Amino acid sequence: MKFLTITLIVHDGKKSPRDRLREVVDNAVLAEELGFDGFGVGERHERPFISSSPPVVLSHVAARTSTIRLFTAVTTLSLLDPVRAFEDYSTLDNLSDGRLELIVGKGNGAAQAKLFHVTADDQWDRNREGYELFTKLWREERVTWSGRFRPPLSDAEALPRPLQQPIRIWHGSATSKASVELAALHGDPLFSANVTNPVEPYEELVRHYRERLAFHGFPPERALVGAGSAGFYTTPNSQDAIETYRPIFNARLESFKRFGVQPVFPTLEDAIERSSILVGSPQQIIDKVHRYHGRLGHEVMHLQADADGLTDKQHRASLELFQSEIAPVLRREIPSRPFPTPKVST
Repeated sequence: MKFLTITLIVHDGKKSPRDRLREVVDNAVLAEELGFDGFGVGERHERPFISSSPPVVLSHVAARTSTIRLFTAVTTLSLLDPVRAFEDYSTLDNLSDGRLELIVGKGNGAAQAKLFHVTADDQWDRNREGYELFTKLWREERVTWSGRFRPPLSDAEALPRPLQQPIRIWHGSATSKASVELAALHGDPLFSANVTNPVEPYEELVRHYRERLAFHGFPPERALVGAGSAGFYTTPNSQDAIETYRPIFNARLESFKRFGVQPVFPTLEDAIERSSILVGSPQQIIDKVHRYHGRLGHEVMHLQADADGLTDKQHRASLELFQSEIAPVLRREIPSRPFPTPKVST
């Protein structure tokens, strides 16, 4: 199994945007130092997030790191001009020596309609069209194309040319079969959100992905699945982990109440039992990841990159314990395919 840390860059106002963004970059450096395989930055366009520009943040991360894979989580192609998105990410691919991995999706949030005039009626069509043009631009030096949502291209050249050829593109999946179908149609990997609900609906979508891959003529081994987690904290004994994390979880419940959201898991104990949250001793977390792997068959998993209410010392100690006692066992017991080997600029 391989492991990412991911941030959506939540900004609660306690730090300036400058300091919060620098904290994100520092967390990416820490992830590489501790031996994580990847670091991801989400894309959101409304409060409480300041993650509106993943390629800019990841370019800074690329300059501060040398080996860790750089993920988008997700790139919202339904909102972006695919040509401009290609230019940004092709530039990042070159600057990072070919360490870029894209997770694409339609995005979510009410601000999308207001800022980008993308609605529930057209977001999936925009996402599909954006994906198709983006990948065509990545593959081909000259592109002729026409679609619904942007002006046509005639023998167009988009620069710079990317370093990776091809690039691996994952499809982020939360609740809809539309993203699953797009992934299966093109034989691409799927990254399940696996955060908000119990495992059953995510398991159903992953099963559908494997069925649709077969329908489109791909062999079973083509399936590649990643999955998220709803929170993480580990200490040598479970009691300390639970009691330290409890106020963090309760603060999350209070936040849900402020936004009028009914929590799916009303207590920390319920979340530990039924959600993908990973709070407890190393062995408890190993056992839980195995249970989820039995349902999803995932080879890649993400953890929260941010301290999320923990002190910096607690956050680092937890990630260090993960890498010393949890990750080696899971890497050994759950086989995973290697990430693409980064190319070196010449």
